[in-house]
Amino acid sequence: MGRNRATLADVARKAGLSKTAASMVLNGREGTRLSAEAHQRVFAAAEELGYRPNLAARSLRTRKTATIAFVSDIVATTRFAGDLIRGALDAARERDHVLLITETQGDATFEQYAIEAVLDRQVDGVIYAAMATRRLTVPPAILGGPVVLLNATSPDSLPSVLPDDERAGRSVANALLELGHRDAIALIGRNRLKEDDPEVSLAARARLRGIQQALNEAEVSLLAECFCTEWLPEHGYAAMRGLLTRPKRPSAIICMNDRLAFGAYQALGEAGLTVPEDISVISFDDDPIAAWLRPGLATTALPHEQMGRRAVELLLDGGVAEPSLVPMPLRRRRSLAPPAG
Repeated sequence: MGRNRATLADVARKAGLSKTAASMVLNGREGTRLSAEAHQRVFAAAEELGYRPNLAARSLRTRKTATIAFVSDIVATTRFAGDLIRGALDAARERDHVLLITETQGDATFEQYAIEAVLDRQVDGVIYAAMATRRLTVPPAILGGPVVLLNATSPDSLPSVLPDDERAGRSVANALLELGHRDAIALIGRNRLKEDDPEVSLAARARLRGIQQALNEAEVSLLAECFCTEWLPEHGYAAMRGLLTRPKRPSAIICMNDRLAFGAYQALGEAGLTVPEDISVISFDDDPIAAWLRPGLATTALPHEQMGRRAVELLLDGGVAEPSLVPMPLRRRRSLAPPAG
């Protein structure tokens, strides 16, 4: 038989105080003028006895369960999901909360079941996360309590956390301008669907807007813009091959994501050109492979860990019904150089 679990009465007895006084100290609600030494006796007694508060009883009294639901579409199986979840977990742990994570795989029926399951556990709030940065429809069931959208917005005017893609677009363009690239910058990754439909992507339009703002301020125009049906390596490869057939070769390439840049690298290598001596390349996302390319790919990093942390903070502290933008730091690697010649 194991040792009986210590009770609040045991802690109070060992600390030489009433049960009510010990409870108030442990719950941060001390309404009497107890000395600092008395507080220390209570905490020391609780630690020595291994006392753990009855969370069920506390939740009945405070109507708080110290749990947060993290509901996502298919974010938990993507490359960047670990950082999103890690940030949320760390922030929740620091605030003495537990994160309940569930993934819907885009299945509406399972999503309803998952949401009902976490709501049955009387969570204090819900973080609703998306794999791709986009506008989405929030399930009505979770709108009755605190909700924060992570990597998404909605028509419901809810607090949300997004990467600052527009500012990242400006920093990408400015990185090239600072090196002297002006009349031969090309862009790979234009995509009408991603740019025009916020339910598909919020990032594409924001990145493009930032790029164009920086170039306009410098009175610079793009040499060429390549449209791609998807942001995948094969499309970056095809676009780069097309650019190399033009009469004027670009001195620098902006790719709308790292996967396009991977393909561009391949096409440049096959053409006998080197990065950055012949052509500089810069991109977005900071995919884990970006640092392993040779040379390393300069790119702006998606700040997923900071985003997960910010979502928990907004949920527990109360957030305004507008996007909270998290900066995307520029990873300056060796794919950038001044124009050749």
